[in-house]
Amino acid sequence: MNLTVELTTDQVIDFVQQIPPEEKREVLLALAEQAEANRAARMDYAEAQFRKLCASRGLDWDTMTEAERENFVDDLIHEDRECNP
Repeated sequence: MNLTVELTTDQVIDFVQQIPPEEKREVLLALAEQAEANRAARMDYAEAQFRKLCASRGLDWDTMTEAERENFVDDLIHEDRECNP
């Protein structure tokens, strides 16, 4: 049987503060690893979306220089002005 306990953020922090330092380190490392995995997944998703947006505008994200990519993203952020191809 799986049992789920719901804790507030403050309760989790209080709990972690009570465990020995070496175990705190393990908790922090596990959280950091999960955060990095989540970050990688978000970056993959964002890059896929940029590829789609580029393709819809006749551009190829993979062949663009870093400066061209930055300009493209800047143009997306500032949609109130005309985009530069």
